[in-house]
Amino acid sequence: MPVGEQFDQLVAIMQRLRGTDGCPWDREQTHRSLRPYLLEEAYEVLECIDEDRAGELSTELGDLLLQVLFHAQIASEARQFSIADVIRAISEKMVRRHPHVFGEMQVASAQEQTHLWERLKKLEGTASVLEGVPRTSGALQRAMRLQQKASAASKLRWRRQPELGQKLNEELTEFSRARANGDQRQLEAAVGTLLFAVVQMASDAGVSAEDALRGTCEKFIRRFRQMEHHLEQLGKTVHEATQDEVEEAWAIAKPEG
Repeated sequence: MPVGEQFDQLVAIMQRLRGTDGCPWDREQTHRSLRPYLLEEAYEVLECIDEDRAGELSTELGDLLLQVLFHAQIASEARQFSIADVIRAISEKMVRRHPHVFGEMQVASAQEQTHLWERLKKLEGTASVLEGVPRTSGALQRAMRLQQKASAASKLRWRRQPELGQKLNEELTEFSRARANGDQRQLEAAVGTLLFAVVQMASDAGVSAEDALRGTCEKFIRRFRQMEHHLEQLGKTVHEATQDEVEEAWAIAKPEG
């Protein structure tokens, strides 16, 4: 079956689910009630990519696509827009933002394309080059994207300065001072600035702080589970074991690089 027909079939399925004879759960959903499912499906796609589970990626992308269709159907019922409007808008944007592909303009590199992209967004009425980074995105991811946008669209090169390590040390000193003072607001500000500097260092090294931290979390989970398994072999849980037993089990759990 051609792709277009398969897509039309999927749209019809969503319309049926939301119809008068459809699914009670699907019919009562709203844009707001679907927010957690949209996030969940997006993160499941990321998990497949992180774990290189290509065989499951198409399924997870399908679940994410279903969320797009769900929101479009709800909007269509409210006579706001339809899935056709969604497709038309993104198609027009992609053509408009790539004049070097669909027009006569020449672009020599990916970096030049990034500058062109920001200029075109400005012509479309974007008030600031920093627009387009959602407040609801993860803080590390948001910090990285803000830094990337600021650096790509201007001559601001603060995140590539050799003094970046020195800057990080300064922020660590500010953190220690705030902690000693016991000022919670000052401490929170210091931690935020410190994390922002760490994201700068990661970006400067070509590393995504978000991906790096997510990977470290997974390593921590695996090692913690190994520790729990070792304690179970001793007939104890992490709650029952002494501190010395927990620390020994943690040392036995295989560290990962």
